Amino acid sequence: MNPIIISRSEHSLSRKWISPNALRVLYRLKEGGYFSYLVGGGVRDLLLGREPKDFDIATNATPGEVKKLFRNCRLIGRRFRLAHIYFHNDIVEVATFRSSTPEGPEAEAKVEVKVKARVSEPGLLREGGSVPAGHTAPEAPMRPRPPRMLKTEGGMILRDNVFGTSEEDALRRDFTVNALFYNIADFSVIDYVGGMRDLRQGLIRIIGDPDVRFVEDPVRMVRAVRFAALLGFGIEENTYRALIELRDNVALASPARLYEETLKLFLKGEAGKTYDLLKKTGMFGVLFPRVNEWLDTETEGFPHIRIGKALEWVDAGIQAGRQVSSSLLFALMLGQYIEEKAAEFGAAGVSPIAALEQAVAAFLGEETHRVQIPKKVGLAMRDILWNQRRFERTGGKHPLYFSKRPGFEEAFDYLRFQCELTGEKTDLLEWWKAFIKKHPPARAEAEEGQKRERPPLKAPKRRRRRRKGASEMQKPKA
Repeated sequence: MNPIIISRSEHSLSRKWISPNALRVLYRLKEGGYFSYLVGGGVRDLLLGREPKDFDIATNATPGEVKKLFRNCRLIGRRFRLAHIYFHNDIVEVATFRSSTPEGPEAEAKVEVKVKARVSEPGLLREGGSVPAGHTAPEAPMRPRPPRMLKTEGGMILRDNVFGTSEEDALRRDFTVNALFYNIADFSVIDYVGGMRDLRQGLIRIIGDPDVRFVEDPVRMVRAVRFAALLGFGIEENTYRALIELRDNVALASPARLYEETLKLFLKGEAGKTYDLLKKTGMFGVLFPRVNEWLDTETEGFPHIRIGKALEWVDAGIQAGRQVSSSLLFALMLGQYIEEKAAEFGAAGVSPIAALEQAVAAFLGEETHRVQIPKKVGLAMRDILWNQRRFERTGGKHPLYFSKRPGFEEAFDYLRFQCELTGEKTDLLEWWKAFIKKHPPARAEAEEGQKRERPPLKAPKRRRRRRKGASEMQKPKA
């Protein structure tokens, strides 16, 4: 396949927008005699005039060859073998061009495995010893090398480490707009799959047969929704059809991986749009089946609209530059759902704190096979919800002690959201705002303290070891 080469005069991407560390890596690989391209979302965002979150690089150098070029390199990953180049406050990820075609003869390669000799026969030694005369050493068994390309019988990819060419690498990527390469050698953009066309048309189109590609990696369907919402793009017709038909396959993906993808869905500043598209495609029900069933019911005659409102509130915070933790995100989204569960346990005679703990545990248990939310996040969600009772106590020293406790600021953010959503307890909210202004929380004080100038710390003096004299060195040990 002949790529379309978009020369520097025909596109808007400039080197001055690329991270200096990414440029260093690109040029170092080029000087080492390798092809090196800026790839993926970084190229897409720069062409759209957006600020990239990451700058990823693809090259024909193997991970081992990359490591030889960079002393500040670490190789990571099993499913994908990657090189991370570490700078002072930055990491540049470098991947070797990959192919979606399984390897041939290499799949049959075997490696020796060193094993212990049998010790049932008298006189035989264990590993590392010699074999007495007249005995034959046991042969080391041979086992096949794990394949670099591994799929399930259904076609889902489990391992994908086959190196290839730049063209093969482009064809194995997920969507056309993510498969554009920026060539540092001549500042051109290389397009193997029509990505520039879809970028101009505002379309998310999967590369290849969508029925096959979504089966290979069901998480691509979640990513299609995320990119469409984040970029304000539409989803191409065949891609959308396959997504609707195969959405249940998302449940086959790793729950830990789906947790990471869920954070990306809702913490990128467009969570409200993402949620609407997840509901429209039915994907939300695959990720959160029990919560989705609850959304179709009513509480005291009122529909459950809080999740959408919570995500709009999260978006406003992120766009204003505030940090939103995963525990606060899920507490805001699902606080009403968990509180209703806790009320059911409480009606059965369980104490309030135990009822809340059981409700959070029940929610985590429901999700463990879909979106594996870590236990520590669940515990933090429980604390955010339980701490709402503490805001009612405004007398004595309690407010001061409470404001110094870990998790206070997240609990206060939850209170603010509740008051703004319902219009209730506004007097209580204003009281706490005034108190916080007068008594900043511990984290705010710590950040302020870090800004103050501090005297430089003196490096500890190294103790020099006394060298032994020649006569002392010759003394025999007792």
